Amino acid sequence: MDCVHCGLPAPDGVRFCCHGCEAVWGALRGLGLPALPAFAPQPEEALLDDAASLARFTRREPDGTLEVELLIEGMRCAACAWLAGQAMLRVRGVREASVTFATRRARVRWDPATRLAAIVAAIRSVGYRAWPYAPGRIAMVEARERRTALRRLWVAGLGMMQVMMYAVPTYIAGEGEITADIESLMRWAGLLLTLPVVLYSAAPFFRGAARELSHARPGMDLPVALGILIAFGASAWATVAGHGAVYFDSVTMFVFLLLGGRYLELIARSRAGAALQHLARVEAASAERLSGPSRHDTEIVPLARLVPGDRVLVRTGESVPADGELEGPASEVNEAWLSGESRALERRPGESLTGGSVNAGRAFVMRVTRVGVDTAASSIRRLMERALEERPPWVAASERAGGIFVLAVLACAAAGAAAWWPSDPGRAVWIAVSILVVTCPCALALATPVTLVAASGALARRHFIVTRGGAIERLAAATDIVFDKTGTLTQGRPRVLSVESLSGCRPEDARSLAAALARASSHPLDRAIADCSDVPVRDAASHRNVPGEGVEAEVAGRRIRLGRAAFVAGLHGRRVPPHVASDATRVWLGDEAGWIATFRLGDAVRPEARQALEALRASGLRLHLLSGDGAGPVAAVAAQLGIALATAEATPQEKIEYVRALQQRGARVAMVGDGVNDAPVLAQADVSVAMGGGADLAQLRADAVLLSDDLADLARAGAIARRARSIVRQNLAWALGYNAIVIPVALAGWVTPLAAGLAMASSSLLVVANALRVSR
Repeated sequence: MDCVHCGLPAPDGVRFCCHGCEAVWGALRGLGLPALPAFAPQPEEALLDDAASLARFTRREPDGTLEVELLIEGMRCAACAWLAGQAMLRVRGVREASVTFATRRARVRWDPATRLAAIVAAIRSVGYRAWPYAPGRIAMVEARERRTALRRLWVAGLGMMQVMMYAVPTYIAGEGEITADIESLMRWAGLLLTLPVVLYSAAPFFRGAARELSHARPGMDLPVALGILIAFGASAWATVAGHGAVYFDSVTMFVFLLLGGRYLELIARSRAGAALQHLARVEAASAERLSGPSRHDTEIVPLARLVPGDRVLVRTGESVPADGELEGPASEVNEAWLSGESRALERRPGESLTGGSVNAGRAFVMRVTRVGVDTAASSIRRLMERALEERPPWVAASERAGGIFVLAVLACAAAGAAAWWPSDPGRAVWIAVSILVVTCPCALALATPVTLVAASGALARRHFIVTRGGAIERLAAATDIVFDKTGTLTQGRPRVLSVESLSGCRPEDARSLAAALARASSHPLDRAIADCSDVPVRDAASHRNVPGEGVEAEVAGRRIRLGRAAFVAGLHGRRVPPHVASDATRVWLGDEAGWIATFRLGDAVRPEARQALEALRASGLRLHLLSGDGAGPVAAVAAQLGIALATAEATPQEKIEYVRALQQRGARVAMVGDGVNDAPVLAQADVSVAMGGGADLAQLRADAVLLSDDLADLARAGAIARRARSIVRQNLAWALGYNAIVIPVALAGWVTPLAAGLAMASSSLLVVANALRVSR
């Protein structure tokens, strides 16, 4: 026998393979959830467990689990996304699963012992289809969904027009002008013409309602399906019985209007997620891989067959197929998709190349370093999808309200029918139908998620990538914005102005010693020191990087530190030499015996910084400068940019305490800094933005990433976030106000089913259209 819970073999005569399955099965039944049957994977699903497929689509996490992005077909609302996620979570071995309705994507993480085909089969078991995400597949799925939606809409429209041909004469004819047999014939014709509309065009509503009922989670399909069934059933009964009102024209019109509205919603969701699709298309579909030592020995291979270490020829005008390093010759590449910089950038042998960039110079050979899900484009797309998968407070509140609202609608429809039935049973039917239709919670369910998806796309087009759910909401609510200095307000390309020896050490020896330590750090100041050495760099061991302080290592048996004065002084306990001026940024070098040298560095302020900060200040934000640099350079930058609140020589802990003090005074703090070196204070802020131009995107822990390193885009992002907040409030106010008005009107019997369908479709379209304004 097979275990009734997980499907694995169980001992003879026993329903479960282990006590764990028995306990989980009992818990699920206690919650009213049906146990997941063991669905055998289809042949095409079984191919997903092939080693080559797993290597192409999955990503191995540090804890040994596997992660994959799935594209799910057939979802119609947020309840569908919840149901698909629950189906995956109930597969043994699945650690985490989340589904984003707006983008049709799912992200699932599971133990390697579990088969990916079993996870896909579990999704199929609740009525959906899932495939590993591939850039071309989303376009195919959207095209297929559009074709299917148009076919259903066409059948509903044709049926509606034909039914109206038979219904209109009964409306305009006077008493006795139509004989009973002709009227009966028209009713039967309306019934036959309405059947294809109900059975084919309205089929998705019935399937969705059945899923919602089977999992005890009512959604927007349930009242729609009930309204169609009640109206059609009552009309069919009246036709067979030969007396009573029929509503075939209202049924077909309602289905047509609803399908038309949802088709436009489908287009709107596709537009809202266009930024994600653009990221999926930046990389080439194939590559010209070198199969021999000569540049003429090449073969065209699909992108999926590239592996790290492959050498690839990229011709003029072609896209770089994956992340890698330039072997030669020197050329120019356009990275507009990443940074927005339309000017081609020079790349020399040994420098890095980003997949999706376009070769704007002569043909070159590159060595692949990262492919598939590990590339920069995939990392950015994964960060954006993670933000959409997480449920911000706005979305969570609207989903809770939508679930409660559906139950309230059902109760109102039942109460209205019961109240009218004693006096007018025929009217009671169409009043119940009108309530079910006119109060469809589509507008309430769409009010928030469509706005957030559209806002995320608008921000991505401005190279501002939202990576955490709720970041847009918190950015809109920010009252204070705190900036780091180096690499944030300045260009992040500091250069060594001078080297002052403090121990008789020659400047070139100090450069060599400092470069040995600086090579292990990603801080802009350390990179500048590492690049300034034109002499052989010494070997260093036992590196220890202290974020915000400096680097420590052993060189030739000596413990040496490079970084802030206080950090280096902790090694030998001596004070800073009094004759050293504090007119510029200083990096100190010392060992256990004392000071060795100090490096004086300079970094220009970003040219757009002053105008961007003025825009932020005009929006009502209080500006702060919080830096670990010396008082002199911090004061100079603050004066140049007009920042009144500036703090210098702040340690990482002092930065956290500064932000915490602002929050305790009621401020909502946005922090802008280096996504790696400023990680602790970024985590303390209410919303954090990392300057992503020079950082490893996979390591960023901020709520958002500014890929362009252009502070003007930060100011625009704040404006878009505030506009999104305003539109969400408008949509919610409209959805609630609309229903507060139409429910009493429908209960009073003043709304026909036809008018209800038109009002409901118009309400949903208005919400979607308003949400798309955020992209302007």
